[in-house]
Amino acid sequence: MRRRQDLDIRIKTVLRLEQTISDNRELIELGEMEGDQAVVGEAEKALQELRHEVAESELETLLSGEADGNDSYLQINAGAGGTESQDWALMLMRMYTRWANRTGLKVEVLDEHPGEEAGIKSCTLEIKGHNAYGKLKTESGVHRLVRISPYDSNARRHTSFASVWAYPVVDDEIDIQVNEADVKVDTYRASGAGGQHVNTTDSAVRLTHMPSGIIVACQAERSQHKNRATAWKMLKARLYEMELQKQQEKIDAANAKKTDIGWGHQIRSYVLQPYQLVKDLRTGFTSTNPSAVLDGDLDDFIQASLAHRIKGGGEAVADIE
Repeated sequence: MRRRQDLDIRIKTVLRLEQTISDNRELIELGEMEGDQAVVGEAEKALQELRHEVAESELETLLSGEADGNDSYLQINAGAGGTESQDWALMLMRMYTRWANRTGLKVEVLDEHPGEEAGIKSCTLEIKGHNAYGKLKTESGVHRLVRISPYDSNARRHTSFASVWAYPVVDDEIDIQVNEADVKVDTYRASGAGGQHVNTTDSAVRLTHMPSGIIVACQAERSQHKNRATAWKMLKARLYEMELQKQQEKIDAANAKKTDIGWGHQIRSYVLQPYQLVKDLRTGFTSTNPSAVLDGDLDDFIQASLAHRIKGGGEAVADIE
């Protein structure tokens, strides 16, 4: 039913766009015949304003994967380099939060570990809304920052790395069996803001899936019970995403076009000095306005990477009972 509703919305959008374009073309022809430049100008303006909506519809056509319509978890980890990388991880957290807000998606911080001096060591966000995972799935990988460090008294240029990992929130329709004996459960005191109760009780929960090495944590709630339930949901989502990645690797290998999407691959460089440039290393897409990108202007990069992935050989379908 959800798939049918999604297709129904897409078809209605296309029909409405076609009708709007047709109506404005007729207005332009009528205005030109009668020499009414005001009518021509209004119709041309309406067509120009339609471009953004058409671009969004084009992006929707690239989101046909099994879990693309789901909400998404987004995990960010600072690389080696201490304060520099931790500050970069915080910048990425803000970038994705601002992108989500301007895209109409909701963001909830599930887990956050602040750095010793600045920034964060890691965080996990839950981004909720239509096609959240579909839009974020190609953001997984290593992101590189080059800038003059604000923490270096000699104003030297530094290179920092942080990793981003997106995986879908799974719903009740997807049954994922996890052997509880394979999972180590740890509880600890939450860090950061949250009040006296949060910081003085072992409410935070960390789960370690020993066969795969996957670790998830949640400290968003005061209740350990609620954090435990959310952590189990996150673990199942990671296992589901891991299966999707295995299937995607098979597709990529079959097409001899392996894409650099997995963990440990550098996908994008953000250069603030000595010049201004953001470049996606998979697609070659670039922007000379890093400030706008770091403020959440990511749609062009996302669309380019999705198109590149589709051309590389299609989407994966998880085989999980």
